[in-house]
Amino acid sequence: MTMTQTTTAPETSPAEALVQIRRVRKSFGAHEVLRDISLAVPAGSVTVLLGPSGSGKSTLLRCVNHLETIDGGRIIVDGELIGYRQAGNKTHEMTPRQIARQRQGIGMVFQRFNLFPHLTALENIMEAPVGVAGRSRAMAKGRALELLDRVGLGDFAGHYPAQLSGGQQQRIAIARALAMDPKLMLFDEPTSALDPELVGDVLDVMRELARDGMTMIVVTHEIGFARGVADQVVFMDGGVVVEAGPPHEVLDRPQRQRTRNFLESVK
Repeated sequence: MTMTQTTTAPETSPAEALVQIRRVRKSFGAHEVLRDISLAVPAGSVTVLLGPSGSGKSTLLRCVNHLETIDGGRIIVDGELIGYRQAGNKTHEMTPRQIARQRQGIGMVFQRFNLFPHLTALENIMEAPVGVAGRSRAMAKGRALELLDRVGLGDFAGHYPAQLSGGQQQRIAIARALAMDPKLMLFDEPTSALDPELVGDVLDVMRELARDGMTMIVVTHEIGFARGVADQVVFMDGGVVVEAGPPHEVLDRPQRQRTRNFLESVK
């Protein structure tokens, strides 16, 4: 794929931002899902994306690690253009190998846990460090056992996904993403498929990551998490950023009626 850059993105993002999203556009056929999105995510911060279904927030998240291509603009993570290389006034999509290398630094946790059913919890966490990063099995096992303890599942190393609750599977999925030592973690509605009583354990792990300084972008409807953990809240609708700012501003004193309507609907 080749994209011609017809416009130059303004330098709206602070230089210290780990993630810089500049005038990103994305369409599926005639449907424009992302419309000129710009956003900065400082290192060590938590950004929560809120919005109704179809607002573009999950698509934006998937673009950050190039699970979706973009039609315009650019995404930069830790100073590196994601998914493309620049050649003159055009950008060309990277090879699958190059994209896979970039993804090693970006962990992602999905709504559905996507664990390998034939592997134990320990083996699921070890899989990428051994198979992708080329680490020794001994090193990967030691790190996986540490991560199982970190997510509160140290006694479940030998359990298969079918033997675990949804909340436990999601915590294994978080540990699996952390096993690659990412600089950025993406969460796409990580609690929406869970029974209500299982949500708290997953959010507790995410809160601990935030306290440890992990840079995170989280798509969620958990307003309490956004209020207590986020450094910035971004409300999206119709493929645009309607409102963005600190939680106490966006959640408690929203400036836009569309934001107020949405927050009323999720109380």
